[in-house]
Amino acid sequence: MTAVADHRPQREVDEFERVAEAAAREKITLEFLYGKLGVKAVPDGDHDSIIMWLIEKCMQQRPDLWLHPERGLTVETYRNGRAKPDGTLAPRGAFAGKGVYATTEDILMVADITSFDEDTDRRDRIDKPRAYAETGIPVYLQVDRDIDSVTVYSEPQAGRYRGVSTLSYGHVIELPGLGVELETEELK
Repeated sequence: MTAVADHRPQREVDEFERVAEAAAREKITLEFLYGKLGVKAVPDGDHDSIIMWLIEKCMQQRPDLWLHPERGLTVETYRNGRAKPDGTLAPRGAFAGKGVYATTEDILMVADITSFDEDTDRRDRIDKPRAYAETGIPVYLQVDRDIDSVTVYSEPQAGRYRGVSTLSYGHVIELPGLGVELETEELK
């Protein structure tokens, strides 16, 4: 492999971060997963209400943890991925002094609420669970507004989550190992 080829992925990531910073000013979010640029539209009011509901529930049950909205993360071991989950649960102060894209060693859970854009199926249901599992994030919570359900991914091993549980809105969801239960009736 030549020296130029060795540096190309980092140049791609640097360029991505520059474009993502400009996009943030335009109210879109960019993600870079598995060498593909993804665009998330501005969240709507229902999306915002769901993330605030999740923040409230986590703070009530685990005040020692903070759910950070739209926290940039370095994910996946291939191609230097960058993601911005809708919520990132970590101990208080875990991101103090960190840059725009933090590493994942202190993260206990990431959460995403599906959007109604054209690549949500691939990005939210395939690429993100894979990237988060490869990175070793213990729990991935997905609120799927297309099918009115909540999926909890847990037990990352060998690049996949071994535990996957999906329930429709209205059920109680337990977040494994976190001491948090979510009564999802409000999501209906």
